[in-house]
Amino acid sequence: MAPSRPESRKGKADVAKLLIDAQTQLEVGNLDEASAIAQQALDATGAGGDFELSALNLLGTIHVETGDIEDARAYFQRAVTLDSDGSVDEKIGGGPEKFLLLAQLSEEGGQDSVSWFERGAVSLRKQIQALSELSSKTPEQQATLEEKQQKLGGVLCAVSEVYMTDLSWEADAEQRCEALITEAMLIAPQASETWQTVANVRISQERTDEARAALKRSLELWQDLPPQHPAIPEFATRIGLSRLLMESELEDEALQVLERLITDDDTSVEAWYLGGWCLYIIGEKARPTAGDDWKSTWKSSRQWLTQCLKLYEFQDYEDERLGEHAKELLGNINKELGEPVDGDEWEEASGDEDDEDEEMQG
Repeated sequence: MAPSRPESRKGKADVAKLLIDAQTQLEVGNLDEASAIAQQALDATGAGGDFELSALNLLGTIHVETGDIEDARAYFQRAVTLDSDGSVDEKIGGGPEKFLLLAQLSEEGGQDSVSWFERGAVSLRKQIQALSELSSKTPEQQATLEEKQQKLGGVLCAVSEVYMTDLSWEADAEQRCEALITEAMLIAPQASETWQTVANVRISQERTDEARAALKRSLELWQDLPPQHPAIPEFATRIGLSRLLMESELEDEALQVLERLITDDDTSVEAWYLGGWCLYIIGEKARPTAGDDWKSTWKSSRQWLTQCLKLYEFQDYEDERLGEHAKELLGNINKELGEPVDGDEWEEASGDEDDEDEEMQG
């Protein structure tokens, strides 16, 4: 084979540098600059070039970030034509990621999403098998294997969610869900999302005790980890977990999740709403047997719901049902406890003021 000409090597180096620069701009949030540089890289490598697949994937990712979903889909679909089964080395843009993104970006949803997810799952299974067959693994290879198993578990759970929603009408939807979560439990038992999906399926099957056990296992996998730990689920996933915990009447556990969410992001309307609702339920359950202690819980609920509605108005939040329910709960509280007085502080909701009143009356 003839050696590469210096110009060819230089051209490759230039394209590689452009891709690195584009990735850097993406990571710091300069999306327009990232897009322009990545497009320059794609033009420079050309059709059939060594970096075409990498450039297409990067452009697709950038357009997801900018919200140009139609363009993002087009780039990923072009990438699929170059790596139809995900067998190309990930170092040059191959692998399952484009299939998984197309599943999430699908206009049709339902079976179209499932088809893309399944193509990604096939690619992941091949990668996992290849890594598993190594007679001895370096620490890096072992970490990669575990990462691939976690990702496959997430894909299986995502397909299960589709069968619980868009495809719930299909005759075999429940059986498919069962098969998917069974494989997820085997391949990714250390992923909290696996057990959260198991719980969701069990709730739909009205198998409440099993749902609660799965939720507790999901929570145990990350609740004691420090902030920013990679095993802590995404914010939206934990919001979903808190809803499932409340649905399963595990309000104390739900409140723990929500308090941590507020620490992570105190501008989340949904987190403040769910926390207020959760405290409302806790107080309502305590009311028949707890004397006046339930009132301090409802005062806490009022503070959470008030903050929720302030953010709701400020952000012009779109979920009208959430807003109406928050107002309804707040109205019920004020009807029972009276309107809040000026100067109410968070400390009042903790019950300190009630304790002081009791001491004065004593």
